[in-house]
Amino acid sequence: MKFSKNVFRNVSDVLSIALAVTMTVCIFSGKTNAGERKLIKVDGSSTVFPITEAVAEEFQAANRGLMVTVGISGTGGGMKKFGRGEIDISDASRPIKSKEAALCAENGIEFVELPVAYDGLAVLINPENDWVDKLTVKELKKIWEPEAQKNITKWNQIRPEWPDKEMRLYGPGVDSGTFDYFTKAINGKESASRGDFTASEDDNVLVQGVATDKYALGFFGLAYYQHNKDKLKLVPIDDEKDGNGKGGILPSFATVIDGTYQPLARPIFIYVSKKSAEKPEVEKFVNFYLTNAAELTAEVGYIPLQDMIYKLCIVKFKQRKTGTVFSGAKTGVSMEDLLKS
Repeated sequence: MKFSKNVFRNVSDVLSIALAVTMTVCIFSGKTNAGERKLIKVDGSSTVFPITEAVAEEFQAANRGLMVTVGISGTGGGMKKFGRGEIDISDASRPIKSKEAALCAENGIEFVELPVAYDGLAVLINPENDWVDKLTVKELKKIWEPEAQKNITKWNQIRPEWPDKEMRLYGPGVDSGTFDYFTKAINGKESASRGDFTASEDDNVLVQGVATDKYALGFFGLAYYQHNKDKLKLVPIDDEKDGNGKGGILPSFATVIDGTYQPLARPIFIYVSKKSAEKPEVEKFVNFYLTNAAELTAEVGYIPLQDMIYKLCIVKFKQRKTGTVFSGAKTGVSMEDLLKS
């Protein structure tokens, strides 16, 4: 699937916050009494968290008396809370699943689906690793598919010239949209993965795991690599498809937006409860989010969408167009066409 193009900049210091699966970050401004504050509840993806946190900070600086809580329980965890009506907005690093949409329907929750940025999934090794020049999609599948568990455990099982050393793996937990996207893109089925790896919803745990282990391999969002590039080493990925002709491709602004970094590039989202959107403070926050997303997305190291896409999202939200158009979308359909459908 090809999506729109824009500008990529360096990640900001916002990613230095130690993220925790169960933690909730509360950001507020003003000295109003607790009873006077109007609360907007957001939870979900740790990948989308830095964008939403940056938006929340700017929003509250301009709107005294409003408070936004931004939780980090993974895309799956956030969707569960969203489907039960516990939060106003769910951050998601993948489109909503059918079972999550069914939970929303069961509880009478209609939702507006809004893409907010574009991200690339990075495959990382330790800087002391001097044998991996690139990995193909087939090699990634050999490492991560369910059948690899307890069978593919050493580097020389991937290529015989690589070290006869244990390969220690790090990746997002099962509630993560990044995990869902990676397994579908690499293994062909969502959630299909070996289970014998160090899993965490906290991307900083994964960063530290790879950064301190010469024989480690991990994957997570590109923005977290940008903030930790002195500790990590990017692995070029070769999709081996006709027309590539370039061998291994490193994820970057250019390769994500020109479509050459495949299949590990994706849009990321917020989902807004239609009922919550009728509250003036939530409506104001979402409009602020979409109006300022391009600038703030770039500041925290993600790839902003095209201006036209944000404008279409603002119209979609104003019209309260509910349901998903991204879940199950066909390859080759543009984001603009999806949002106009």
